[in-house]
Amino acid sequence: MLFDVTDVGDPSRWGLAKTAVRAAADRFTELVAASPSPTVMATADWTVADTVAHVVSIAALYVSRVEGTELAIRVPGLEDMLAVTNVDTVADVNSHVLAHFAERDPGVLLSQLNAAVGTLLATTADPRSTVKWLGSSRVTVGGLFAHLTNELLVHGWDIARALRHPWPMPDAHAALYWDVFMFDMLRDTYGVLLNTELPMPGHPVSVQFRSRYTPTTTLTLGDGKVWVAPPDGPFDARVTFRPARFNLMMFGRISIAQAVLRRDVVVGGPRPWRLPAFLRVVHMPNGRLTP
Repeated sequence: MLFDVTDVGDPSRWGLAKTAVRAAADRFTELVAASPSPTVMATADWTVADTVAHVVSIAALYVSRVEGTELAIRVPGLEDMLAVTNVDTVADVNSHVLAHFAERDPGVLLSQLNAAVGTLLATTADPRSTVKWLGSSRVTVGGLFAHLTNELLVHGWDIARALRHPWPMPDAHAALYWDVFMFDMLRDTYGVLLNTELPMPGHPVSVQFRSRYTPTTTLTLGDGKVWVAPPDGPFDARVTFRPARFNLMMFGRISIAQAVLRRDVVVGGPRPWRLPAFLRVVHMPNGRLTP
C-alpha cells in the first residue's frame, strides 16, 4: 500500500489513520485488562499502570489540541516545558506529567483512554490542519492520530512482553508514524525538537528511507538542521525497513543488531558509513541507537 505524500487529507490515508488508532486502542485495552496486577513492571521504570497513565496523558493532550481546550489533566508548567522539549528531554516531561497525574486504577485509566480516542475519532477538524506539538513543532491532526497509534503499539509491546502475551504490530499501521507524522512534521516545522547541541557531521548527510508501506523519502542533515530532500536527489545511505520492527529499534526496544540480523532493517547506498553520524542527531526518544 502506498500513500499520496502530498495530501494528509486523502481519504484512504486519513481513513487508515483512524482505523489504526481505534484498533490499537481496542487491543491495548484488552491487553491491560488481562494483566494480573497493575503493579507488574512493564519496563525498568514503569509499572503497567504507569504505562497506561502515560498513554492516557498523551491522548488527553491530543484531545485538547484538536478541540482547542485546556488539558483535562492538571500539570503545572506543562505548556512552557513542552515548548522547549527536544528528543533527549522527553523523559523529563514524562516524569513531570506522571508525578502530577496520580490516577493508577486500570479501569479508570482505560475508560479515560477510550473516551479520548472516541472524541478524537469524532472530530470534524481538517486532518491537514496543524497544531503545536513538542519543541514548538507543528504536527497535522492526522499526525496526532499516527503518533498516538505508535504510542499504543510500542507501549503495548512493553506490557505484552512483561505479561508474555503475543503482540502483533501491523506494519501498515506502524508505518503511519513515518508517513503521516514524522515526514509531514519535517516538511512543516520541527521547532527545537532535534537536539542541535549534539555533534553535527562536518558535511551534509542524506539518508533515503524505503518501505513497502510508505513513499520513498530522503532526509538530509546539514548546517544544524534537517529537511526533506527531493525524492529523486542523491543520497549517502539507504535504509529499507519493515515499519513495526523499525519502530521498535528506533525507540530502543530491540537492538540494531537484532533488526539487521532479521533483515527487518537493511542498510545500503553508496556511503552507508555516514548513517551513524545522521542517527546521532536524528533519533527518537530513549537515547541514541546502540548495536
